[in-house]
Amino acid sequence: MPADTGSGILRLKAVLDRTGLSRSTFSRKIDHGTFPKQVRMSERCIDWRGAEIERWVRYPLSQWESGLDILGPGVSMDPRIH
Repeated sequence: MPADTGSGILRLKAVLDRTGLSRSTFSRKIDHGTFPKQVRMSERCIDWRGAEIERWVRYPLSQWESGLDILGPGVSMDPRIH
């Protein structure tokens, strides 16, 4: 299965490539809740939504938590808030 299926769902390798994170930094961000939530595709397959990864790359969670309002009032950059 390709890393990026074109359907907006990304596999781990594609997420690491797009974010530039090392595997250990990526795991730490997942553990601390400072990275977009995973999507369970099956019992052994976990992916990420491409749009949430792209948003995270543009606006790292450290900026989200700092209270910066760079998108305007009432617009959340936190992918956990829909």
